[in-house]
Amino acid sequence: MEIEKKFLVSRLPEELDSYESSRIEQGYLCTAPVIRIRRMDEDYILTYKSKTESQHKDPVCVNCEKEFPLTRDAYEHLKKKIDGCMIEKTRYRIGYQSHIIELDLFHGVYEGMVLAEVEFPSEAEAEKFTPPDWFGDNVSGDRHYANAYLACKKRQ
Repeated sequence: MEIEKKFLVSRLPEELDSYESSRIEQGYLCTAPVIRIRRMDEDYILTYKSKTESQHKDPVCVNCEKEFPLTRDAYEHLKKKIDGCMIEKTRYRIGYQSHIIELDLFHGVYEGMVLAEVEFPSEAEAEKFTPPDWFGDNVSGDRHYANAYLACKKRQ
């Protein structure tokens, strides 16, 4: 189970380059349910996600998520079959309170977009979360900020 909140970012944190980062490329073979391929640095992953309804008033993304390793050859084969565009981003991992913020700086078609995600062990923990002051609006319930949606739409 994946429980997360997604936020726009109003300003980048200081000393961003001091945090661990990975280069990510991901594409979607299907968006309902989500079947995604991802290259994160030199790791290749196939992910299956299905949406679950949250019972909380505060927007939270809850998904059943399963990941499977891929070989590079399998990834390259599947990459030719994706729908829409390839999502490209650099992901920074930033410790905050007892959580890890995954800060995504998008490249390519979505150059300039910046989103932050935080995963939680429970919906109750997600509801209690107080974001840092550099976070903007909570867009967890807005499908327009889901990577699967972005991959199939062109930026306006």
